[in-house]
Amino acid sequence: MAEILLLATDPGGGSAVLPALEFLPHRVRAMGMDPSSLVDLPSTDLIVLDARKDLQSARASARLLQVTGLTVPLLLIVTEGGLTALTAEWGARDFILANASPAEVEARIRLALATPVTLGADAPVEAISQGNLVINPVAYTAKLHGQTLDLTYKEFELLRYLAAHPGRVFTRTQLLQEVWGYDYFGGTRTVDVHVRRLRAKLGPENDQLIGTVRNVGYRFDAPKERRRVRAEEDLRALEAEAALGEEIAVA
Repeated sequence: MAEILLLATDPGGGSAVLPALEFLPHRVRAMGMDPSSLVDLPSTDLIVLDARKDLQSARASARLLQVTGLTVPLLLIVTEGGLTALTAEWGARDFILANASPAEVEARIRLALATPVTLGADAPVEAISQGNLVINPVAYTAKLHGQTLDLTYKEFELLRYLAAHPGRVFTRTQLLQEVWGYDYFGGTRTVDVHVRRLRAKLGPENDQLIGTVRNVGYRFDAPKERRRVRAEEDLRALEAEAALGEEIAVA
């Protein structure tokens, strides 16, 4: 018999989130998924996270569990429609469909407990450093030239995701899926608005850290790469100016 911590927003507890748990001998304790609760969790053998409805909040909770030092296996409760949103970034050992039978749930719990978690509570979480921009995923802070940027949660997540993949171009749809979640039904205009706000907060000297790729989307331009691109553009401009001068001289 295992101690199971169920993290869910449903007030009905385990029987409402995963009905099969009611037929198993494990001790189940239900808690909410607010960030303050996730930082200091009680001792348990296994964490089961409700990701049936709000995939955005569930993924944020799963990532917070990782950065604060997840020491026990994590299982996700999902619907078939939510399977497309699952990636390795969730940090989960396995998933369980919400309508799974007691025998299947028991087997997945048994297998999850059989393999130890390699990530310890003291495992370091590296900050993302790009020039004078330093992003701390644990503290949810971003500092530029040592000054903390006043970012909303979504602005921080967008900046963190882009900075973690410098030079890679993401379409607006991809950013909606990765930052807002697959269950977000707003339009891609949301991405443009948040990019504009981010650039304003980065300031005119640093707003080009978030580059626009015309007709495609956005990318994070690392400072060195940005300087290289500017140098190449300046060189092409000088070459064009020189060529124009030669044409005028010949004429």
